[in-house]
Amino acid sequence: MLKFICEEAGKLEYHGYKEYEKALMLAMENNIPEVIEHIIRLFPESLQISNDEENSLLQLSVINRCENVYKFLEPEITYNSDLREKLIFWHYNNNILHLAGKLAPLDKLNMVTGAALQMQRELQWFQEVSKLLRPSERTTKNVESETPTMVFTKEHENLRQKGEEWVKKTADSYTITAALIITFVFASAITVPGGNDENTGKAIYKTKPSFITFIVADAISLFTSTTSLLLFLSILTARYSYDDFLYKLPKRLILGLVMLFLSVTTLVIAFGSTLYIMSGLEKLWILALIGALTCLPIASFVTLQLPLLADLISSTYGHGYFRERSELSCLM
Repeated sequence: MLKFICEEAGKLEYHGYKEYEKALMLAMENNIPEVIEHIIRLFPESLQISNDEENSLLQLSVINRCENVYKFLEPEITYNSDLREKLIFWHYNNNILHLAGKLAPLDKLNMVTGAALQMQRELQWFQEVSKLLRPSERTTKNVESETPTMVFTKEHENLRQKGEEWVKKTADSYTITAALIITFVFASAITVPGGNDENTGKAIYKTKPSFITFIVADAISLFTSTTSLLLFLSILTARYSYDDFLYKLPKRLILGLVMLFLSVTTLVIAFGSTLYIMSGLEKLWILALIGALTCLPIASFVTLQLPLLADLISSTYGHGYFRERSELSCLM
């Protein structure tokens, strides 16, 4: 239907902006590049259309954080030098990177949970838009003597502070959990189930598979919880500069959560092995019961913490806004 309407509109003698202006603006606001593509093919001049505030489609896609529209328009502008100059630069010596430095609309920010991830997305936008400009253009000052980086810093200071507070609270709570696990597993390693032989000092049940499971799980839990504790401590002592939110802090949170999950899992396995050894019955139904109960805390931890971990991985290492085309690098 869209293709048919565009073709019929193209047959009209008068091709004014009013024919497609509203459709273009609606497509941009709803982040639908397919509609824009059909209209631009028929009306190439529509790339230069602007709203009442004299913002073009490219500029509006940056202001409203419409990543699909931006990814479609960028190649069209990159390979057209005349059009590039018209759309990237405008009055008051501002360029499109000054727009990217402004805070995103509230509805776009709220699409991501957590101030730290919101800050990361804003940085991803800023870095991607900067690729449209030459190195010398990225430091251009506007009439207020502000570079794009200065605009970004001023506009996002409040968000950076909220992100810092969120990350610190998250890391602080996980630090306490990791410290408690270290205490438990270290004590378990000293007082092994069943005790030690008085003559040799070796564990009495050293040859039992359940005891070997206990030793291996306890050791893994100790090492992984210690690693997660160090990672969360490094987060608490970070500088919290703007570029830290792009990779450094999310990566440490991801590694810390993965290590903490492994430590909790192996801690429960070690405790289950201890219960099986101390029961002394070595019955299959006891092993099945302990195994079922062991799954309960592990499943609870995964259910409660997996959404945060998935969001961190997706935003940092997944496709994100522009990941499929190129690796992001911090230029600030």
